[in-house]
Amino acid sequence: MDGQVHGFLRYIEVEAGFSRNTIQAYRNDLNQFMDFLAPLGLADWRAVGGEVIVSYMLHLKDRGYRTATVARKVASVKSFFHFLVKEGRLAEDPTASLAAPRVRKKLPRVLAQDEVVRLLAMPRDGSGAKALRDAAMLELMYASGMRVSELVGLDVGDVDLSSGTVRCLGKGRKERLMPLYNRAVEAIHDYLADGRVAYLKSRDERALFLNPRGARLSRQGLWLIIKGYVERAGIESEVTPHTLRHSFATHLLSGGANLREVQELLGHSNLATTQIYTQLSNDALRAVYDRTHPRA
Repeated sequence: MDGQVHGFLRYIEVEAGFSRNTIQAYRNDLNQFMDFLAPLGLADWRAVGGEVIVSYMLHLKDRGYRTATVARKVASVKSFFHFLVKEGRLAEDPTASLAAPRVRKKLPRVLAQDEVVRLLAMPRDGSGAKALRDAAMLELMYASGMRVSELVGLDVGDVDLSSGTVRCLGKGRKERLMPLYNRAVEAIHDYLADGRVAYLKSRDERALFLNPRGARLSRQGLWLIIKGYVERAGIESEVTPHTLRHSFATHLLSGGANLREVQELLGHSNLATTQIYTQLSNDALRAVYDRTHPRA
């Protein structure tokens, strides 16, 4: 049974182009499922029926997992069985009629525009390579709506300052080209001219954003940097690594941008994923109206 799981993980890495973090999540979920199956004496995936998977769902709930976590783990199991059927390892999919727990979608947290202004101004209060790098990163995140993993994955050649564009690889290694506003272009230019060279240890290093050791900045490193500036800016509400991405999309829609244009900029394969930001933009507009039109 381990061999089929390994084959599935290889498939989503090589053919589907899933990210390393996503593959690791699938690996953890499927290993947990196999740990559940082990005491049942099931030595072949053909012996795993729908009732066993339902029992697994109940087992997860009994252990106190949140509904969203149970839904994700069940989705991993369903994807694995779909793969086995597709590869001819199973004649029928035991999860075909199985519905994952319904998860109520929570609207993502976005920053107000004045909060964004405060946050982007924070690195500019400093000096040296770190201030130049951090200013370029924050401006680029808000200018493009990139995911954190996409930002730290950028190479120097992915940014074209003459055309004011940045190219990145998103989920499934899909490439997209995004325009940048002048302030972001200027911040990146200043970093490349005077900041990056201070971190550079090897002339062969291609990464755009470097840490003090001269290596590519990690996702965790970027998040710690953002978290520090959030605290300094006096932003008290919860901010996650994706908050600037959510804010980028919401502010674009509030400003009249087309939904499909925002979908392309964010790299969403499904328009429904982007539509959640229309609710956020409507809420933002109502908040502005309430502030400017107080009730008598």
